[in-house]
Amino acid sequence: MKITVIHGQNHHGSTYHLAHSLAEKLGGEMTEFFLPKDFGDMCLGCTRCFMESEKKCPHYERLAPITAAMDEADVVIFDSPVYVFHVTGSMKAFLDHYGWRFMVHRPEEKMFTKQAVCICTAAGGGMKHTLTDMADTTFYWGFARTYKLGAAVRSTSWKGVDEKIKQKLDKKLDRIARRLKKNCGHIRPKLPTRAFFFLMSCLQRKGFSPADAAYWQSKGWTEGNRPW
Repeated sequence: MKITVIHGQNHHGSTYHLAHSLAEKLGGEMTEFFLPKDFGDMCLGCTRCFMESEKKCPHYERLAPITAAMDEADVVIFDSPVYVFHVTGSMKAFLDHYGWRFMVHRPEEKMFTKQAVCICTAAGGGMKHTLTDMADTTFYWGFARTYKLGAAVRSTSWKGVDEKIKQKLDKKLDRIARRLKKNCGHIRPKLPTRAFFFLMSCLQRKGFSPADAAYWQSKGWTEGNRPW
């Protein structure tokens, strides 16, 4: 199993420890990226990725190693501590660069047989919004499954987290790991994803962007072919 982990922060806090622990439970080959160390550019809103090609993005080359790692992985783990009730600015900037991969544009067909995990922690609250920030992206990218784990750890450092809380979280990670292993290699998207894909295939028969329409037609998706 190949695992790619996208950390929404550079430091090794509670969120990092949970994500890293899950990857270790899964075993296999793990590749990690830390934001903003490994990528920290802001999306410029030029829309060239939508209207022309993702390769026209001024940050395409810097993103390429992360894109390749996600495409090769069986499981992609996104993690972010809660920053003012949402993901970190670094994680948001990273996700902004992949709008072209939404199903309404040019989804990567490999995503429809992959699994994702979204993890966040906070000393207090805000987990729901933070998880949604990441899980919205995994849905619109087409991931077959997305698992979510949010935790109020009542501390600003992993060292300060109560042992009972750590034990409960470890059990939750065990459950997620078992499901990921069970589904790996033989999974297809759930009904909401398949239904949304169908709607997009109808839209792309005419297409708003020539680049998007040409992509869908080249895959045969507007004629009934499916990527799962």
